[in-house]
Amino acid sequence: MQTSRVYKMICMFLVIAVVVAAIVGCGKSSQTSQPSEQENQQENIQTENTQKDELVLAVRSEPDDGFDPTTGWGRYGSPLFQSTLLTFDDELNVVNDLAVNYLISEDGLTWTVEIRDDVVFSDGVPLTAQDVVYTFETAKSSGSVVDLNVLESIEAVSDYTIEFTLERTHSAFIDILITLGIVPKHAHGSGYGEHPVGSGPFTFVQWDKGQQLIIERNPKYYGKQPNFRKITFLYLDENTALAAAKAGQVDLAAVPAAFGLQIVNNMRVEALQSVDNRGILFPFVPAGQTSADGLPVGNDVTADLAIRQAINVGINRAALVEGVLEGFGTPAYTVADGLPWWNSDTVIEDADFEAAKAILRDGGWEETAADGILRKGDIKAEFRLVYPISDNTRQSLALAVADLIRPLGINIIPEGKSWDDIGRIKHSDAVLFGWGAHTPLEMYHLHSSEMAGSGWFNSGFYSNPQVDEYMAKALAAGTVEEANQYWQKAQWDGSTGISAKGDAPWAWLVNLDHVYFVHEQLDIGNQRVQPHGHGWPVTANIVDWQWK
Repeated sequence: MQTSRVYKMICMFLVIAVVVAAIVGCGKSSQTSQPSEQENQQENIQTENTQKDELVLAVRSEPDDGFDPTTGWGRYGSPLFQSTLLTFDDELNVVNDLAVNYLISEDGLTWTVEIRDDVVFSDGVPLTAQDVVYTFETAKSSGSVVDLNVLESIEAVSDYTIEFTLERTHSAFIDILITLGIVPKHAHGSGYGEHPVGSGPFTFVQWDKGQQLIIERNPKYYGKQPNFRKITFLYLDENTALAAAKAGQVDLAAVPAAFGLQIVNNMRVEALQSVDNRGILFPFVPAGQTSADGLPVGNDVTADLAIRQAINVGINRAALVEGVLEGFGTPAYTVADGLPWWNSDTVIEDADFEAAKAILRDGGWEETAADGILRKGDIKAEFRLVYPISDNTRQSLALAVADLIRPLGINIIPEGKSWDDIGRIKHSDAVLFGWGAHTPLEMYHLHSSEMAGSGWFNSGFYSNPQVDEYMAKALAAGTVEEANQYWQKAQWDGSTGISAKGDAPWAWLVNLDHVYFVHEQLDIGNQRVQPHGHGWPVTANIVDWQWK
């Protein structure tokens, strides 16, 4: 059908071209006359093909808390409506956004940032240092995923200069300057997340929760103007997004890797490298405890090191990539595979059943019943693995892991749940999570004792004093190179660490490729390595997108 449509358009264009040529050839005196209907049609066709200024994008999810950076919006990609002090370029180099320069004191405790003096919010009000102060103070007090505990104070020392004072040196503080969008003090408050005002490349138009978001180009933006005037984001589930792509209703559709081999007329597949991983979080402590908010904590089976290590060694990660992801991904061994702070010594030889059986045997697990499930005293090697029921990829991974591990005598019971339900059992059941960011803070949040039970971070209550010490030294390091050495030791120092060779509080499974169907005429530029958040990170360079 699409081929026929294109064919008709080509024929129409040729007919129009002949007619126009005839008209032009019959009399050049027509230069001052009104364009003919045929000429208008030709112009419209050319405009559609070369100057399209609206896009429709199918993304997978919308932010639960709206588009408010002080509660976490934008940390996995561009905040679209807001701008940040610093930002990444496509090579992940740190470059200025609002900032014109920044200085760090010799003791590392004072960061002074000078910002542009020509920036206004989309409502026309100038952006000043007071807005930056308000944003950081609000984010710190929000209790959200924006971690500003290290920030002691922030002060506007002039209209366009801000001074941050830290409680201690913090090598990853720059990541907050890169990801936290600046909100307007005069227009922020309750409901801001549903009607954001900012100084970014786009302005908010309309948000129909669960359905769509409409944004338009911000004519007051100080940076490069986007090539597209209007963009509509549709929140479609995986199957509906694919159907919309096949029907020609969207210009880009985020789809799970399992759909990547399908053929969609007039669209190409873009498989973007990511650090967006999927892994199993194991409750690290025995059952019987409760969290500060009264939720059950711990699991007697997954608290056993032999269980966690045996699963890590027994999993065939390459088979998961091929069988579940259709090849669109890579095996995962940590939360930071391939990033500058990653320790490559964490890679293990997996799919090794004999080694896994030896680990279980040495750990005291025996087959004492006819059901084939191992036991250690009164404890049966059986536990539930929960995953979000709406996520087909996680469901497939959970089912595949259960099948792969069952012959070891460990009975994993996959079970789909809503995120609300998972939130109530995340400390006592194994959970199939997804993480991955452009900052080592992600590793800290998932493994630090200080973060145990904090929101979705370290929900298994993992704790290792040596790991905590390494990560504290990494945060206090004077240089990125020094910090990375400690981040790597926290993963594995030869005797302990968070990787499968050490405490194995996670069984990391795969790093996803982010798979999109993209209209053949849409150029999405040089995409950077994608963090977690399938659907939104692709928009980080959206001002560079163009219609070819």
